[in-house]
Amino acid sequence: MKGLIIFSNGMEDNESLSTLSLLRRAGIIIDSATIEDNLLVKTAFGINVYADKNLHKINSDDYQFLIVPGGGYVSKVIDNDVFIKKTIKAFHDKEKDIYAICAAPRFLGQLNLLNGLDYTAFPGSEKDALNGNYKPQEKVVVTPKIITARSAGSVIEFVYEIVKKNINEQEAKSLIKSIMY
Repeated sequence: MKGLIIFSNGMEDNESLSTLSLLRRAGIIIDSATIEDNLLVKTAFGINVYADKNLHKINSDDYQFLIVPGGGYVSKVIDNDVFIKKTIKAFHDKEKDIYAICAAPRFLGQLNLLNGLDYTAFPGSEKDALNGNYKPQEKVVVTPKIITARSAGSVIEFVYEIVKKNINEQEAKSLIKSIMY
């Protein structure tokens, strides 16, 4: 199994870097991809990191799932971003899993992917999913093809559910135990 995580300037540090790190710790192969030509991404709190690949060159056939972290960038690009939405749509059209945390479920809402589904997101981010069933008190909501998480404070639970779905619950518990959570 292999996943892809989108890196964008202004992404929330914990939601992107911790998710990537924990999934790799669990043995899941994850590539990071950005629209930045030089692959350099600056997180919300000023950490410079390099993505593995350019999002323009990604083939969704190479991956089983997509992760979209949140952060302040979402509000800045939500109405005019082409590549993030195009990537999400490509994964959805091929019936691949999509996992979004914090403000990132807004992308899914604008693409009408949350219609009729339970989901969670950072408070205020539910405005783009008018036909979804927003669960503001839930840290993580799991549906058959979409996992959403509420915030940076939900990363451990978010990763747990991703590992449980893509490997099994025993491995998810093992990961949690290995980090002494």
